[in-house]
Amino acid sequence: MKLKINWDALGITASLACAIHCALLPLFLTSLPLFGINIIHNLFFEMGMVMLAFGIGSYSFYHGYRSHHHNPLPFILFSVGIILLVLKLFFIHYETWLLIPAVAFIILAHILNFRFCRVHNHAHADDCDH
Repeated sequence: MKLKINWDALGITASLACAIHCALLPLFLTSLPLFGINIIHNLFFEMGMVMLAFGIGSYSFYHGYRSHHHNPLPFILFSVGIILLVLKLFFIHYETWLLIPAVAFIILAHILNFRFCRVHNHAHADDCDH
């Protein structure tokens, strides 16, 4: 039996996990610094989450573009979202203003990629090499 991973669903899940981490975790885990644990504004943890979203998204959009739909719109929206996430790491005072549109762009990109892949089941263009 062949296991097939839905990379768009995994990307949406990772983006939502990042949004939940950034939005809800500070509300529930404000006592962690008392125990010496700091993951709320831990730069390495946040960079890891951005790299995870970038890795999953890059593979998902490359596969969807190359194998199915040949539409660059999901990759463009994803790129804008990732750029906003990276900017969020540097401009801490604008974290919420950058995070909300970043997650929205990334989730929208995954949804569009998923829909384009389902509509164009292996639609081949002239530039297709498979």
